[in-house]
Amino acid sequence: MKRVFAPLLILSSLALLSASGVSHNTGSLTFRLDSLDGLEMVNAKGEIVTYRGRRAVRMSPVSNQADVMAVIPNHDFKDGTIELDVAGAPSATAPADARGFIGVTFRTQVKASRYECFYLRPTNGRADDQLRRNHSAQYVSAPDYPWQRLRKENPGVYESYVDLENGAWTRIKIVVSGVKARLYVNGSDQPCLIVNDLKLGESHGQIALWADPTTDAYFSNLTIK
Repeated sequence: MKRVFAPLLILSSLALLSASGVSHNTGSLTFRLDSLDGLEMVNAKGEIVTYRGRRAVRMSPVSNQADVMAVIPNHDFKDGTIELDVAGAPSATAPADARGFIGVTFRTQVKASRYECFYLRPTNGRADDQLRRNHSAQYVSAPDYPWQRLRKENPGVYESYVDLENGAWTRIKIVVSGVKARLYVNGSDQPCLIVNDLKLGESHGQIALWADPTTDAYFSNLTIK
C-alpha cells in the first residue's frame, strides 16, 4: 500500500499547486503570483493587478499595527534559494519617514509568529544623505530582533547600501544555508548583505511575501529552489 499511496499523494499535491499558478522544474517551484489562490493573508488583503507591465499580487494592510504578509502554501523551507520580483513605495497615506519597506520572509512559523526576513527600503537607495543610503537593505528576525535592536547592538552589521529605485521592479535573491544567508539584488554576482548568524538558528518553515503597512507593495515571479 505504501508504494501506491505515496505517489498518489505527491500527484494530488502537484495538482493543487498547479491550480494555484505554480510550475515545476527539477528541484524548483515557480509561483507566477498571478492568482491569490492558496495564499494565506496575514493582516493583509490581496488583489491581482497589472503594475509596470506585469501581472502581480498587490497587498494592502488590514491594520496599520502589524506587518503585511502572504504565506506561500504547501512548502516547507530550510536551506536553498529564494528569488522574487518586488516593487515598493510609500503609500499615499504613509508618514514622512516611510521608506517603501518590502521583502520576503523565510523559515516562517505558524501564523507568522516567528520568521527571518530580508527587506529593502527603496527610497533610501538614491537619497542624498549617505547614512540613509547605508540603510537600504535590512535583515531582521521576528519577534526578538527588530531593526532597532540590531542597529543599536551591532551598528552596520545587519543592513547595508544597495542601489534601488523607488517603485521599480527589483529582483532579489536570498541564499540560505544553515545559520547563514546572503542577499543579492538585481542580478549582482556579489551579495549586498551577508548574515552569518540567523537568529532562529537552523530552523525551517514557510516563505511569505512581506511589507510594512505604510507600503504600496507588489510581488511577482517567485522561485524556490
